[in-house]
Amino acid sequence: MIRVVVAEDSMTARALLVGMFASDPEFEVVGEAVDGRQAVELTKKLRPDVVTMDVRMPHLDGLEATRCIMIEAPTPIVIVSATLQKDDVAASMRAIRAGALMALAKPPGPGAPDFEPERVRFLSTVRALAAVKVVGHRLSSFSRALAQNMPTRPPPPPRPNGRVSVVALAASTGGPGALRGVLDALPYDFPVPVLVVQHLAPGFLPGFAEWLNGTSRLRVRIAVEGERLERGYVYLAPEDRHLVITPMHTVRQVDEPAVDGFRPSASVLFESVANVYGRNALAAILTGMGRDGVLGLRRVRELGGRIIAQDEQTCSVFGMPAAAIEEGLPDYVLPITAVPAKLVELTGQEIRG
Repeated sequence: MIRVVVAEDSMTARALLVGMFASDPEFEVVGEAVDGRQAVELTKKLRPDVVTMDVRMPHLDGLEATRCIMIEAPTPIVIVSATLQKDDVAASMRAIRAGALMALAKPPGPGAPDFEPERVRFLSTVRALAAVKVVGHRLSSFSRALAQNMPTRPPPPPRPNGRVSVVALAASTGGPGALRGVLDALPYDFPVPVLVVQHLAPGFLPGFAEWLNGTSRLRVRIAVEGERLERGYVYLAPEDRHLVITPMHTVRQVDEPAVDGFRPSASVLFESVANVYGRNALAAILTGMGRDGVLGLRRVRELGGRIIAQDEQTCSVFGMPAAAIEEGLPDYVLPITAVPAKLVELTGQEIRG
């Protein structure tokens, strides 16, 4: 039984969430909070397996409540946003930085035609996140661990199979915080373009891009059809489109079927990058549910590119990296704090402030 505290000030929205959990025998709602302050108190008292947290609540908003819980009673937290307005998405991203695992849009009501698939998807995600073992503010020690992993002298020469010319990153559940930590650590003159597939709830991508762009030394943008890749930029896969790179090193947005249930798909990006860059491609598979990415990583391996997988200890959900590791695909299995240093090393770039 997965014990849940639902924090939501809207009676209608709270009833929807409670009803959804009641529809699945694996869940038990043990507490309902109408504001952030009550969410903190119920979490400390009831010690649930997971908390669903609204962003905007009276007395204490979802961001501050998340901060308090991660300090006083570390618990997996899923941000559930009623709207996708710019301010709400930004607040959801800040809550992830404070220790929440993921942000989801509130599912539609039972009368909506897509209610049932959305209900199943929502409960599946919460079920996976409830199993995450959180210890305090997961990102509070990121910079300290990062400093220990970053090289203090120039990196060794690239391996004989070629200098990395592009980096492709993919993540799903738990990915926003992991990606931000990696991108924030890369130097402003990182010498190759970075491509990213991050599975997000619909409507969150623009806010996610702005959130990343606010702290990264690199320029983060949603990839635009036809644009040419440039160093110093991070290109995010567009919403509900596959991201593909052409032999001319330009962006294509592809409206093809989902792969392993995902569009955009990490596998599509990885295969595209492998086909264009061959042994000069570097792919990294980070925290997330499912097997997305494995098919594309096989192509990266076949054509001589290099592969990084995030290790189990630092993953929120060890699904995507585990699938790659089971097939023996990665060259490196690293904690998330060691990934930026490895990217810098393999691109032959020296750390600069």
